[in-house]
Amino acid sequence: MSILIAIPVYNEEATVHAVVRRVRAHADHVLLIDDGSTDGTADAIEAIRGSMDLDLIRHEGNVGYGNSLRSAFRRASDRGFDWIITMDCDEQHEPDELPAFFEAIADADRSGSPDIISGSRYLDPTLDPIGEPPGSRRAINRTITAELNQRLGLDLTDGFCGFKAHRVRALDELALTEDGYAFPMQLWVQLVATGATITERPIRRIYNDPNRTFGGGLDDPDHRLTHYRTVMHNEVCAHAADLPAGAASGLLVPCCDQSE
Repeated sequence: MSILIAIPVYNEEATVHAVVRRVRAHADHVLLIDDGSTDGTADAIEAIRGSMDLDLIRHEGNVGYGNSLRSAFRRASDRGFDWIITMDCDEQHEPDELPAFFEAIADADRSGSPDIISGSRYLDPTLDPIGEPPGSRRAINRTITAELNQRLGLDLTDGFCGFKAHRVRALDELALTEDGYAFPMQLWVQLVATGATITERPIRRIYNDPNRTFGGGLDDPDHRLTHYRTVMHNEVCAHAADLPAGAASGLLVPCCDQSE
């Protein structure tokens, strides 16, 4: 069982060293995806690589969170890893929770299921959260998670958590193209369409910076919600034949007749 830890990075000069040091204490194989950082992140990464063995993908420009994850998934597949764990670099995901993910992966390998072990910040409210998410973020997460559950027959509590363990062979079945923050909309739909099995495990909810932004139009909550729903709509329509009955009902507009 080989596991790659993948950390997308964009302008994380202040946190990247501490996060990587803590992750490296638990894992031998760590990949950073620098998505065109414009601050001192690139220099900080080079300084870290001078003292520890790290893999690095560097995008020439900022191409998006989803694009960074797709780069990481390709690297994991190309290098023959069995699992890839994704986590953020802003200190909102605890590296000390990695051993629990490793145990869950070992259990999954013994039983053959699940294929995705997704962190949830809302599954266990007793985990002593730090900070509170901005109201619009929690509201959109709740709304979109409920819609994903309804359409896909899932039982998620956190549709947007980036702290996940993915079985690489399950990812190899997907055709992911989404570059931005709507990436989970495409991921969940395609996982269900290909028959991947999914579970959640609780993680501590940490919000150190309530002022953190998405950038561009996504900083407007109404625009962000519409964007997520549009990506979900397109993906459900594209894979309707492989999704639970009724998955496409109630979408923004009816799906086109796939037979035409």
